[in-house]
Amino acid sequence: MNRTDHDTPSSAGWRTRIKRLIEGYDAVLSLQHRREIARELQDEEDLFMLLCFCDMMGIPNPVGDMTLELYPYMLERFHEWHKRQGIPRSPLDGFRCC
Repeated sequence: MNRTDHDTPSSAGWRTRIKRLIEGYDAVLSLQHRREIARELQDEEDLFMLLCFCDMMGIPNPVGDMTLELYPYMLERFHEWHKRQGIPRSPLDGFRCC
């Protein structure tokens, strides 16, 4: 007997039902996680928008002050980065690394 002999319309219907059942079960299990992921993505987007537009809204931006502490650590990485980009000297005025 070939496999096609066993593929009757009723067995195809059972396969479809089982497939739908598995998909439904997966959707129920992942629903809570989808909400959490969507909430975290929304929080990240809100923070990004706040940091981008805080000067326009009159809120002082703390990012500039925080990055000053990282300057000594980032100097070597910045030099490597602009060399990889094909820029022979620092593209930023007042930011000397070469």
